[in-house]
Amino acid sequence: MYSILRMFYLTSFLQGIDVGLTRVLTSPSLGHAVGLTSRTSLDCASVRYIPESSFSLFLQGSGHHTTKESSIRIVSWLYISLRCFHASRELWARRKNDNQGVDLKTQKKGKFAKRIKKPPVDAPYVPPKLKRITKSLQDKTIDIFEGMTTVELAKRTGQSVITLQEFLVNLGEKVVSEFDPLKIDVAELVVMEVGANVRRQHSNEGSEILPRPVVVTVMGHVDHGKTSLLDALRQTSVAAKEAGGITQHLGAFVVSMPSGASITFLDTPGHAAFSAMRARGAAVTDLVVLVVAADDGVMPQTLEAISHAKSANVPVVVAINKCDKPSANPERVKLQLASEGFLLEEMGGDIQVVEVSAVTKTGLDSLEEAILLQAEMMELKARVDGHAQAYVVEAKLDKGRGPLATAIVKAGTLVCGQHVVVGSEWGRIRAIRDMSGKLTERARPAMPVVIEGLKGLPMAGDDVTVVETEERARMLSAGRRRKYEKDRLRQIMEQRTETNEPSEDDSVVPERTEMPLIVKADVQGTVQAVTDALRTLNSPQVFVNVVHVGVGPISQSDVDLAQACGAYIVGFNVKSPPSSISQAAIQAGTKIMQHQVIYHLLDEVGNLIVDKAPGTLETKVAGEAEVLNIFELRGRSKSAGGDIKIAGCRVMDGHFSKSSTMRLLRSGEEVFEGRCASLKTNKHDVELVEKGNECGLVILGCNDFQIGDVIQCLEQVVKKPKLIISDNGIARIECY
Repeated sequence: MYSILRMFYLTSFLQGIDVGLTRVLTSPSLGHAVGLTSRTSLDCASVRYIPESSFSLFLQGSGHHTTKESSIRIVSWLYISLRCFHASRELWARRKNDNQGVDLKTQKKGKFAKRIKKPPVDAPYVPPKLKRITKSLQDKTIDIFEGMTTVELAKRTGQSVITLQEFLVNLGEKVVSEFDPLKIDVAELVVMEVGANVRRQHSNEGSEILPRPVVVTVMGHVDHGKTSLLDALRQTSVAAKEAGGITQHLGAFVVSMPSGASITFLDTPGHAAFSAMRARGAAVTDLVVLVVAADDGVMPQTLEAISHAKSANVPVVVAINKCDKPSANPERVKLQLASEGFLLEEMGGDIQVVEVSAVTKTGLDSLEEAILLQAEMMELKARVDGHAQAYVVEAKLDKGRGPLATAIVKAGTLVCGQHVVVGSEWGRIRAIRDMSGKLTERARPAMPVVIEGLKGLPMAGDDVTVVETEERARMLSAGRRRKYEKDRLRQIMEQRTETNEPSEDDSVVPERTEMPLIVKADVQGTVQAVTDALRTLNSPQVFVNVVHVGVGPISQSDVDLAQACGAYIVGFNVKSPPSSISQAAIQAGTKIMQHQVIYHLLDEVGNLIVDKAPGTLETKVAGEAEVLNIFELRGRSKSAGGDIKIAGCRVMDGHFSKSSTMRLLRSGEEVFEGRCASLKTNKHDVELVEKGNECGLVILGCNDFQIGDVIQCLEQVVKKPKLIISDNGIARIECY
């Protein structure tokens, strides 16, 4: 018990003097009190490594030293005992062995101990998991509206708010908060800077909504009487003015019906080359009148018009025209339409069918009644106040008035003097004319008008956007132009990538020539249609490269460009160039092709492509001969060669040529094929032997003739591609 109490007091004593011992060893004043000087100062690190000894031995040895040395030894022993009081003998021995040097520092072991890098281990390659491919911004369309905030725009574009605010600052807009409303024009500029497509959404809240006239698009196959039917409705004769008697433009008319109602008609071309025009007509219309000839029935462009109407989700009224002809069969037309999925009223459906005749003007009242009934069921209304929304159906370049755009107002009111942006072009409306050419101050919904004052020619199908100021119009036009240029370059790169992709058979690379073309037409829509039709004439042998398109007559700059790149100039529905330009084209060797009918244009360009195509080499059997006798020449000199055999033949079909390759057949199987070494008739060398004549023939390297064998004369001929124009007007080049 006494020893336990003594140990307890000793432990308390050592814990109490722990801090004091450290201060004694490190403080000069306290060290001086125990006799330590600067020369005899003790390093704490050195004290820590004094060998272990008992206190009794410590006291016994103190008599052999001075008082100062005894003090140092006592202090050192107490410090060591304090630091290692709770350590076992094994731990103390290991600690001594690990730290042999006096100046070495102990390694700190803790949570962040340094790890030893191991050499890499060879392991099988594991391919990374494919990331989910997201829709790129170039193919993404973002809906914007007036008053949307930066936060909402950031959610739709997938960009951060800070990034969009930087765009706003670059556009000159004042950024206060991400919850401030944005103008729809500013939102469009920001989205275009991001790189996405834009679709404007307009709200009719708080606006005046009134009934509007119906917009009707007349569609059908070529030469089925669409324009003649419109002429009968409005008492005019437009069809007689069209080149070739077929419509090649998209026309808009307002017809006042006998009942007093007004109907806006869009007349679309029926030729296969004008598919884009029909699609534009279906996109802006409320109702489609499908014209089908009673004597011709459902044709390819009729089916295409049906698909356009279905894709636009607009109702259809069928007008069976030419019912006055003796060969008319309306019932057959109805059965054909029913087989295409058209549920007619007579068969329990909801599609009205009217039998009419544009020549005798019968059935027009029934057609008007069907159109107005369908429009009444649709309850057509539009906003009449505020900025207008319009759609360009056609655009052309006038010599005196400049760029002209034919547009149909969808909502709002278009006022003369407003700043507008049409596609990538902008301008201030100088004049608004109706389809009869009369000036008007404003255009209301469902009204087709011609807009003057644009800085450039827009594309057919562009939207008309009204902006507040000229500065905003310039900025919006420049932003759209940059966006269109980026998309165009991206499409070119994608096409080049697809073209450069290796095919399955890289060993056979057909020869392909290029045919550059410059296309000029009277209106923008026709330029697009003619360009698309010419590009369909591409073939594996000839690449149709449209290097430039434009609206207006052929100019000197077109001739210079054609001379620089070796192109042909195609003029469609344009005036003949002046004699100076024609003479310059002749001197430059540039061919100018002018046409007013799409059939004739495709025919001439197609034949030119066929002549320009390199063609493919094909082996053709030019003649056949039968071996009647065999002659052998012996005793020839070494310089002339050894013995040879001559086949005496009679040409049974075609002709034999000395420069051709010969094929020896026996019992229908090929025995030998080689070049003709000699061809003689009556001991005279000849180049050609016609049918029915006899000849002597030597094939190089062949001495195995038998009587009754058949010898074929083979020739390499160049086979040109063929121009094929189908009944519905689609032209294509077929290569062999």
